Amino acid sequence: MKVTIIGYWGAYPAAGSATSGYLFEKDGFSMLIDCGSGVLSRLQQFKKVDDLDAVVLSHYHHDHIADIGPLQYACLVQNTLAETNETLPIYGHKEEKKKFETLTHQYTKGIAYDPDQTLEVGPFSIQFQKTNHPVPCYGMRISDGDDTAVYTADTSYFKEWATFARNADLLITDTNFYKGMDGRKAGHMTSTEAATIAEEANVKNLWLSHLPHFGQLTKLRQEAEDIFGGTIQLADEGLTWSK
Repeated sequence: MKVTIIGYWGAYPAAGSATSGYLFEKDGFSMLIDCGSGVLSRLQQFKKVDDLDAVVLSHYHHDHIADIGPLQYACLVQNTLAETNETLPIYGHKEEKKKFETLTHQYTKGIAYDPDQTLEVGPFSIQFQKTNHPVPCYGMRISDGDDTAVYTADTSYFKEWATFARNADLLITDTNFYKGMDGRKAGHMTSTEAATIAEEANVKNLWLSHLPHFGQLTKLRQEAEDIFGGTIQLADEGLTWSK
């Protein structure tokens, strides 16, 4: 399994960057987790649009789905140019029916996942954890049978995350606030809450992502290092993990 960060900002992208988007690859199969603002542009630094095999969405806030529309147009253009009829599956939950329905376009098909069941997408098996967020949102435990990555998506802290992330090789956390702040109303976590999950879950690597547009970002890592003794990295475009 190879994981690459395409976008990592919360709310809106900084100049030349993108909000949430993570590329998972295994045996020639490419799966994008979330597709926020700027992701389609940045993705093409690493992967052709028509080489994408699936998209899985955590929820329908704009910073996680803003580039679904442009992606649908890209599929239309590429199919037209190549005179092909390839349909890209986009997986999402159905708790917001109208938003789920927008996932289907001429060359994309919205497919509902059942959060209570394991979703099989290419070589990946995905289990879901409902998060604490103002809208229905699901974190994911993604495995290829050998390696496991856990993505919290957008969430405030709760103790069950440690169980869900247990012994993961890589944990990607919502880290939208600094130590001592309260992100519960907004549905986000602090650096120390993310590190607490990593420490209690005995994960190997922690990526602090969904980063804020204020403060000194390196401080997030410093605060997390006081709690978690494993490898900690601040999210950055092109940052990769693989075994």
